[in-house]
Amino acid sequence: MPGLSGPLLLALALIGVYWLARVGRAARLALRPAQAWWAVPGLALLLLAPLLDLPALFGLGAALLLLSEFAPGAFRPAPAQLPGRWEQAGWPLVSAVLGAGLLAGGSGTGAAGAAWLPLAVSALLAGGAGLLGAALTPLHRRAPLGFQVRWNRTVTPEWPDLSVTVTDQGAYLKNISGRALRLAGWSPAGLNAWYRVREAGGRPLLELRSGQEALLPLTAQDSGVRVWYAPLRVDEPHLFRADWTPPDRADARVLN
Repeated sequence: MPGLSGPLLLALALIGVYWLARVGRAARLALRPAQAWWAVPGLALLLLAPLLDLPALFGLGAALLLLSEFAPGAFRPAPAQLPGRWEQAGWPLVSAVLGAGLLAGGSGTGAAGAAWLPLAVSALLAGGAGLLGAALTPLHRRAPLGFQVRWNRTVTPEWPDLSVTVTDQGAYLKNISGRALRLAGWSPAGLNAWYRVREAGGRPLLELRSGQEALLPLTAQDSGVRVWYAPLRVDEPHLFRADWTPPDRADARVLN
């Protein structure tokens, strides 16, 4: 194919597969692409740049891919009321079939036919993302955990689902349960506070996967944390408690 090398096509194919996998994982959490849609024209521009011999398009496409990956609003919650799966899949299926037809019709026709490749890939990606959303987004979702669980009755499991490691940067919270946990919020012990659980980079977390860590920013004077959460398929909120002696009061600690 003129202007396109095998390694470039392989790299762009892997980026497309990664993006679809990201959309699929978000769909399982009842999230739909928002800013993440910029990946579709971004990949199209990366394909179009060598075909038209315009390197500037490659840079613009890479910028759109970065925007889709790191934008704060990359995904947004799906509507509370969703139509049936077949109704959701209608237009995405049309887009995927159109993209497959363009890809097949444009192959083997020289440079002019290769110009259809970016359009075909865009249609396939958009259709694939729509089909993943229709197939994986829960139609009957549990109510999201929110501030109200701070005052509701909670369950403290016999065996903890979380562990905490205190460092100079704060407390690292780790999911040791072997299952995904939906996160509501947290508070330092002894304070009437409410904070979102965030990863080390600062992005809020709605779910903590098995083995995944989050950073709770604490000061040297804090003596514990309270974390409100619930397992993925459980409605009743859970409470994790952890307490320790702050380093500046370690000399006054009494061991029984």
